[in-house]
Amino acid sequence: MHHPVLKRCAAAVVLLLSGAAALAAVPREDAEARLKMALMLRADAERYEKGDGVPRDEPFAAAMYCRAARAGDAESQFRLGWIYAYGRGVPRNDAWAAHLFKLAAAKGIPQGTEMLRMMGGVAPEEPDCMVPPAPPPAVITMINGVPSRPGLVADPTKRARLLKVAPKQVVAMVNKLAPQYQIKPELALAIMQAESGFNPAAVSPKNAQGLMQLIPATAERFNVRDPFDPVQNVRGGLAYLRWLLAYFEGDLQLVAAAYNAGEGTVDRHLGVPPYEETRGYVAKVLEAAGITDHPYDAKVTRPSPRLEQIRKPRVEAVNYRRGR
Repeated sequence: MHHPVLKRCAAAVVLLLSGAAALAAVPREDAEARLKMALMLRADAERYEKGDGVPRDEPFAAAMYCRAARAGDAESQFRLGWIYAYGRGVPRNDAWAAHLFKLAAAKGIPQGTEMLRMMGGVAPEEPDCMVPPAPPPAVITMINGVPSRPGLVADPTKRARLLKVAPKQVVAMVNKLAPQYQIKPELALAIMQAESGFNPAAVSPKNAQGLMQLIPATAERFNVRDPFDPVQNVRGGLAYLRWLLAYFEGDLQLVAAAYNAGEGTVDRHLGVPPYEETRGYVAKVLEAAGITDHPYDAKVTRPSPRLEQIRKPRVEAVNYRRGR
């Protein structure tokens, strides 16, 4: 159904979007964090909608607005309703628009009420994107034919094997430093084994250096002045792992792939990139660490803007035990 009268509200929308609409009150301790996250998501959506410093991507902007709308941001709810009402980068859907305008109106945005009136009684319907995504699929490791519980040590012998291979002084250092960065020691040791084979003087053809194989840009990013100093190098690697865990919300497949190929590469490929080296690296790290996921601190950084696309149901089953 076409609604030419919607055009009358264009000026009101401009005025609305220039103001800061408050996030709905949430009776939980994390209300402040949710507000901050919603505002960051809305800012990202606006940048991609306008092409402000990034390639213009209206469908991606709509996805970001929807994440902020799910978090309760009234301005994002109204903006997303406007996008669906006009089909800006997404298929037009009046029922979805009505649902979003209704949410915005309930939070005190008068333009939401006006838009509902002008739409002439269209029955609201919740947009698909407002349904929270399913959690990411876990990598399941089989022990004697029984799947292990995600997030726990999959096989006690793996950690023992890792500790046996690693030099004692390195294990002692990692056991001391890793908790300071909220990193499980077995993850740090598995990364270190795959990167340098526990050699503090290792240098790769791409000039990655030291135990954790930090490239100069990463060393600078995490304040490592001497990458060949074992303590500095490990601290830098642990800081990077902590950041990646927050960026990919604890998904170790993505974290390991990003440590090897960079988080930007993982974002571009919407998951583990199709490089033989990286896929083998991810399999090696997860196998050695013996864990499938990891706690993360959401305050470290905002999550990847591509994470929801990455988490769409995967058709292929991935068996990292067999390296496929």
